[in-house]
Amino acid sequence: MVCLPLDQISHPNAGAHFDADTTACPLDFLRAFSASPLSLDKALPPRPKILESDLVEAFLRGSGPGGQKINKTSCAVQLKHIPTGIVVKCQETRSRELNRKFARQILAEKLDVLEKGDESRSAIKGERARVKKASASKKAKRKYRKLDEEKGGIEQDGAESDEQGHGTGGTAVDDVSARSAGASPGGDDVRGPT
Repeated sequence: MVCLPLDQISHPNAGAHFDADTTACPLDFLRAFSASPLSLDKALPPRPKILESDLVEAFLRGSGPGGQKINKTSCAVQLKHIPTGIVVKCQETRSRELNRKFARQILAEKLDVLEKGDESRSAIKGERARVKKASASKKAKRKYRKLDEEKGGIEQDGAESDEQGHGTGGTAVDDVSARSAGASPGGDDVRGPT
């Protein structure tokens, strides 16, 4: 792979915005145009915009884990969307500003589901996750089915060799159980005189 200084590339504006020391590698150009699986997916629809005039915002005392501070400060955010009547309460963090941001995201998601139904962002994400999980499950089943078939083939080969007279007639398990019972595989008692 040959990397050339940008001022030596034949395009007239190739090095216009870069220093002469900067090099251009063909891989750099490919990276900009590569098609990763994420970019091949259909883009998600945008979140609906929420007008601030349609919201009633209230700050409430928090509760639950987070120590004494969460109980003493009004960091929980409650949003009410006036046109639809949807109420969202968020207390993800101890920061009021982050909770305001998260509450607006949750409200936008709920409005999107209400407005678009199966075409909403969350429905599309859920469908993609379901398809991905089903694909992974199918792949795992295929893998284990293949392993079982290979294992079954090995067991069948062993059974065929015993049937053809290549086996010993008895198994190692039979020999061990016979010894533990005090008898030899031939039936003679080898414990000696008693």
